[in-house]
Amino acid sequence: MRIALLTYSTKPRGGVVHTLELAEALARRGEDVTVWTLGRGGDQAFFRPVDPSVRVEVVPFAAQEREAVGPRIMRSIRTLAAAFDRSGADVVHAEDCITANAVPGAIRTVHHLDTFTTPELVACHDRAIERPSALVTVSRSVAAEVEAGWGRTPTVIPNGVDAARFAAAAGPASDAARAAWRARFGEYLLVVGGIEPRKGTIDALEGYALARRRHPDLRLVVAGGETLFDYAGYRQRFDRRREQLGVPVEVLGTVDHEALPSLVAAARAVPFLSTKEGFGLSAMEALAAGVPVVARDLPVVREVFGRAVERVPDGAGAAHGMAEAVDRAFTGVGPEPSLGRTLASSYSWDAAAAAHQALYASLLASRA
Repeated sequence: MRIALLTYSTKPRGGVVHTLELAEALARRGEDVTVWTLGRGGDQAFFRPVDPSVRVEVVPFAAQEREAVGPRIMRSIRTLAAAFDRSGADVVHAEDCITANAVPGAIRTVHHLDTFTTPELVACHDRAIERPSALVTVSRSVAAEVEAGWGRTPTVIPNGVDAARFAAAAGPASDAARAAWRARFGEYLLVVGGIEPRKGTIDALEGYALARRRHPDLRLVVAGGETLFDYAGYRQRFDRRREQLGVPVEVLGTVDHEALPSLVAAARAVPFLSTKEGFGLSAMEALAAGVPVVARDLPVVREVFGRAVERVPDGAGAAHGMAEAVDRAFTGVGPEPSLGRTLASSYSWDAAAAAHQALYASLLASRA
């Protein structure tokens, strides 16, 4: 099969990671794969090297000063739609709402459902569920939301996890890399995904401040957060609250691909207090490294992680629950790390690719 996978960015976000890992796994299984993306801010390549067996098409997308989110989304759709050539593809698979709007009738992966107020985003979000020829979700929980909201039944294909990469970062060969992070930050909690409402970063800040009462040298490190959306207001609320609490926070932004596993493996724990998730790849990577994960008690967390993570209440109790779970991480009381390692290693990109191949073949057969 000639397969075109489309993603909206070259930056390290969950959907982009999914696109690249799936593309490489499909290519390993003998498929002819091309990844299309928008090169935002002058990018000419992805955040990490891509296996040469996968072709990459980067569509230039220049930044425009003072462009609001809505117009930027619509320009993204128009730019990719104008550049994309679907004549050479048997299968067209969009990985997000922008690319699904750019190529109507494609297969689309719904990683998670979101709530927007910007009119362009609301329309983009809904069209990207209503119009694709078929839908994929990475968990049954998201599939149930899609069925309830739109009456469509997606195919559930869980993410893979590069468990070996993160497990290696916890091993003796990476002792120096982990020591370097600890020399820089001391004992730290790591939040992956930036400062965003969906990531529940302010709740994690509150929980961290409570945990510092018993562990005064503990630091909070925030990694990632490259996004199209404008979360300046939420970031300002985060900064104001940090000042009120008087706690130190290290905001790293995007972390180099090669450095991320040791940053994760050196953490004391990973708070994962997202209010909406489709799978939880960053939390699964932490488990692969043997790092305790403290997660908000969402249906998807119960489905995907089971007993491998500490679950804390959704709502007002999240911060207190997180502080208590962090304290247990210091004392070694909590889920057995082997549970998390085993769980993470049970998800493979090759298995995800095989499931996608079966779906593609079924759809092509029904189309014929």
